[in-house]
Amino acid sequence: MNSQPDRTPSQRHSRITGTGSMLPHRRVSNHELAAQLAERGLETSDEWIVERTGIRARRFADPGVNASDLGVGAARHALEAAGRSPEDVDLIIVATSTPDMVFPSTATIIQRKLGIQGCPAFDLQAVCSGFVYGLSVADAMIRSGSVSCALVIGSEVFSRILDFNDRTTCVLFGDGAGAVVLEASATAGILSTRLHADGQHTEILCTPGTVSGGQVLGDPLLKMDGQAVFKLAVRVLDEVAREVLEDAGRTPADIDWLIPHQANIRIMQGTAKKLKLPPDRVVVTVDEHGNTSAASIPLALDHAVRSGQVRHGETLLLEGVGGGFTWGAVLLDF
Repeated sequence: MNSQPDRTPSQRHSRITGTGSMLPHRRVSNHELAAQLAERGLETSDEWIVERTGIRARRFADPGVNASDLGVGAARHALEAAGRSPEDVDLIIVATSTPDMVFPSTATIIQRKLGIQGCPAFDLQAVCSGFVYGLSVADAMIRSGSVSCALVIGSEVFSRILDFNDRTTCVLFGDGAGAVVLEASATAGILSTRLHADGQHTEILCTPGTVSGGQVLGDPLLKMDGQAVFKLAVRVLDEVAREVLEDAGRTPADIDWLIPHQANIRIMQGTAKKLKLPPDRVVVTVDEHGNTSAASIPLALDHAVRSGQVRHGETLLLEGVGGGFTWGAVLLDF
């Protein structure tokens, strides 16, 4: 735990003091998924999926398990790691594209399940960039002096919005949640953040449905133009990485670990190559988690911390890209 921080806004920084995650117990291997798709007349295989994505398995939540349930589990683990209790939390941000309800926010549902009252709690929708967006917002609120201990959570049940008649998308995604405790500190943890969006690319990754009059209008299942997403993702991830590095006065050589959104191993490798980072400095969990959207970065971070891969004092680059089209990065000293 950090000592009590100086609360003068101009001297305040934020640091991650705890990480946590929660995965559904049901592991679905490529072989199992391929067998299920074969029953629908769709042909795929473990080899086909691994070659194109790097994914070998993903987790699917059981019926009745919602984003708030996974988020609560991840939050409790993060609070335990930080040596904090729910009563210490004065901000909850949940990044999710698969909320429990239209409203209220999943953040307020998690707030209730944690037994917290009174602090601001809200959802943030930036799809796969959501956790980076949430971390940036929490950092700004801590620096302003308005809060001192934030829970930033990414939680998704993407299995609920997948089209299992489309083998190009249904093999990519999984369910899970990751969380961090971000606290005020007299020493810098988060060094720089940058966020971007370009709504001109809305159609290349979207779930174009909504609810009206008790009925679903449009298509409530995920749609993606994989080639368009790939080309845009590699370019903007390299650009935003260099933005935060320049802002912090660092270079790619200063990065101990790249922890990217776990979308596709080819995108991750392409980003690392542009930054001249060797593959062994990239945290990879896409092989077992699949793409868990806003949960993927905090899931990968928690896995790396608990396995001893990432250690305190190291410099981390977190970056994500998602539907909207949104992208962003956070450079931090852990």
